[in-house]
Amino acid sequence: MNEYRAYIVGQDGHFTGYRAFRCHDDEQAIAWAGQLLDGQDVELWSGERFVVLLQADGGTSRLPGAGRAATGSQSGSGAGGAAQSGDSTR
Repeated sequence: MNEYRAYIVGQDGHFTGYRAFRCHDDEQAIAWAGQLLDGQDVELWSGERFVVLLQADGGTSRLPGAGRAATGSQSGSGAGGAAQSGDSTR
């Protein structure tokens, strides 16, 4: 059996909690995690491997953080840009 974690994604895009569980495969784990949908997205992970984002509106995404991209991507690229410009001046 494989170990999984289903992370509940809050309205602000941050994880508000998680449930750890075991299933035989991704398909079974996706069905199990789908039971946690209650108006909030759920990111499903197996160890360090992202499995799927289950969206509260019934959609799915195979991209990690797709439901959190608006705030996460901008912050990450800004920090990366600063590090790159700092490295290039040395």
